Amino acid sequence: MDTPNIIAVIPAFNEELTISSLVLLTIPFVTKVIVIDDGSTDKTNQLATAVGAEVIRSEKNLGKANALMKGLKKARDFNPDAVVMVDADGQHNPAEIPTVIKPVIEGKADLVIGSRFLETKNKVPKFRRIGQKSMDYAQNIGASFKTSDSQSGFRALSKKALENLDFFSEGYNIESDMINHFHERGLSIHEVPITVRYDVPFKHKQNPLEHGWGLISNIVGFIGYRRPLLLFGVPGAFFTAAGIILGFWAFHIYDTTAKFPMSYSMMSVLLIISGLLLLTSGLILNTLVIIVKSES
Repeated sequence: MDTPNIIAVIPAFNEELTISSLVLLTIPFVTKVIVIDDGSTDKTNQLATAVGAEVIRSEKNLGKANALMKGLKKARDFNPDAVVMVDADGQHNPAEIPTVIKPVIEGKADLVIGSRFLETKNKVPKFRRIGQKSMDYAQNIGASFKTSDSQSGFRALSKKALENLDFFSEGYNIESDMINHFHERGLSIHEVPITVRYDVPFKHKQNPLEHGWGLISNIVGFIGYRRPLLLFGVPGAFFTAAGIILGFWAFHIYDTTAKFPMSYSMMSVLLIISGLLLLTSGLILNTLVIIVKSES
């Protein structure tokens, strides 16, 4: 059997401390390594080139999504059997590349996600685990494919996946956007367990709160676009029910004390109006979604 043609794509921004060793550790498992230098101001470009990677350089830092899209589209030029994505900060173990690409090579998956949470041997810091699982929960509410690690950057893509890169994404939203887009296209998605290390030099480039807020905002937008009844209808029904209950309570107070409970009454009216507005918005948007789907 011929050796499969595997291309590694590594987006990098100021990773001079890890890029050389990462490329060298990746080369034995792939045919070619493509590093996308996303406007680095250090020696990432020179060091990656020196150890044998092909480097695509951006003069400005345009974000992870832009860098990955450049690398993935460049990888198509080499007609690969699979493309593996690896983060440049050294958290991933290149020796696990055969495990990640295996379902793609065997024709069982178009996207393989290396999950940090399928096995318990990974010592993920508690704050990261809580934040990550919260984002996974939000992602799974809006998507029909349920993932245990929606933000993992260690992934493998098939030829079919490479032909379906026609979606827009920004920054660190690309992992979630990729899952949603591929699943909507009917591509097969699998997860495999991977290990991860957190004792790396620079860890995450973006402020954790900023990163988390950006991802949650993107996920909420996706839910609102694809499942408006879930985003608007559920809270609308809750607000309406709470308003009605509070209204009955206000009436009970008035009936027993002959005093008009202004605060409870006002809150009841506000809850009912807000709830009905949300319900109406959800129904209208859901109708539009159905129309768009029927015409697409």
